Amino acid sequence: MSLTVQFWGAAGEVTGSLYVIRAGPRTVLLECGLIQGGVKNEERNREPFPVAVEDIDAVILSHAHIDHSGRVPVLVRNGYRGPIYVQTATKALCEIMLPDSGYLNEKDAEWENRKRRGTGRPLVQPLYTREHAEISIRQFETAGYDEAVSVLPGLTVRFHDAGHILGSSIVEVEHRSESGTRSLVFSGDLGYREAPVMNPPVSIRHADAVIMESTYGDRLHRSFAETIDELTEVFETARAAQGNVLIPAFTVGRTQDLLYLMAENYERWHLDDWHIFLDSPMGIEATEVYSRYRHLYGVNLFGPDSNLPDLPNFHQTRTSEESMVINEIQAGAIIIAGSGMCSGGRIHHHLKNNVWRPECHLVIVGYQANGTLGRRIVDGAESIRLWGNEYRVRIQVHTIGGLSAHGDQMDLMAWYGGFENTPPVYLVHGEATAQKALAREMRARQNAPVIIAERGQTIEV
Repeated sequence: MSLTVQFWGAAGEVTGSLYVIRAGPRTVLLECGLIQGGVKNEERNREPFPVAVEDIDAVILSHAHIDHSGRVPVLVRNGYRGPIYVQTATKALCEIMLPDSGYLNEKDAEWENRKRRGTGRPLVQPLYTREHAEISIRQFETAGYDEAVSVLPGLTVRFHDAGHILGSSIVEVEHRSESGTRSLVFSGDLGYREAPVMNPPVSIRHADAVIMESTYGDRLHRSFAETIDELTEVFETARAAQGNVLIPAFTVGRTQDLLYLMAENYERWHLDDWHIFLDSPMGIEATEVYSRYRHLYGVNLFGPDSNLPDLPNFHQTRTSEESMVINEIQAGAIIIAGSGMCSGGRIHHHLKNNVWRPECHLVIVGYQANGTLGRRIVDGAESIRLWGNEYRVRIQVHTIGGLSAHGDQMDLMAWYGGFENTPPVYLVHGEATAQKALAREMRARQNAPVIIAERGQTIEV
């Protein structure tokens, strides 16, 4: 029996990870991610899956980020009743992230229907609800790192630490049949070699085919020392200007990195002069998960008897009332809030109150996809629209590349260099410029047989 892979989501783009593995008559979905980045892109999440739901035997997820897991509730709502295999910490994070995504879908539909009522246009239904998400989590099956799990007869999966976020995994799929054993390795999202909290990605020695992300395939991150220097300058400048600092951050990964770095650099950054707010209910819950699974990474993010970062002036704001009080502060607030691409969430309220103030600072610490508000601000937008009102962008914008949770070109090539053979590698999860640059370097320096995956393309492993 042959082992084949068909590329669908995140082929030629960065979000919506989705691949179809066929092992003889059996079908497995590898990833089931939400497509993000603007209204037109998000509408694609309502399109049918590339394989009939009743034909899917199992689902495997590499990690909890919504662009890898966020369509699982749609799949379950549409009738999927099989197992969904994840690393143990990934389930704990999905228990937070998927219901939150469902809640946001409900609110988006409610907002749209307010506009449609009385116009004669049909009302819309949410992509899925909080309840759909909670039901889907009941189908999760967990495994620890390096543990072999039988997914189907003759098909085994192992999760290896990818160093991206808590529970993030390199997925190794092994298929045994009468004709022999074949192995497929999917990188998932690979971490940065100098990541503050997570361990480096695990090297895999052999594969017959590799699917590899390429998000930052065309660039090198600044060194970690330079990143610390850059953040030092931002805080010094903001302190002198007597403004606020806004940090839109992904609630899983980037938020915990920032809290760790603030504790480590508390005196250097003079943080005793600030009040630090984690203004994200989901970020607070995710940080608690990081506390429960602290054995999966190598630094002391928390004290031995505490679930909180070691920051004396640290405030967690769970309720909307607590969040609104922050906006009364004109100076001295560092506000970490979602979403990481400024595409929704509480960061919008803080932008509304600060984006027009030149004494304030906006610190961008993660990838900003095309079509998102964060990308428009980074690209130099003179004004932004929030809740129907225009706001002039006068806030000082800083892009800190060294805090990425994704490996850069050097990291990606180093990880591929860990294979003792030279397996064919298919690039996914990247924009065209990044993929072309990475493919060129891998061919020249590693003699790697690199193919940029195309949507709908099928390969045999």
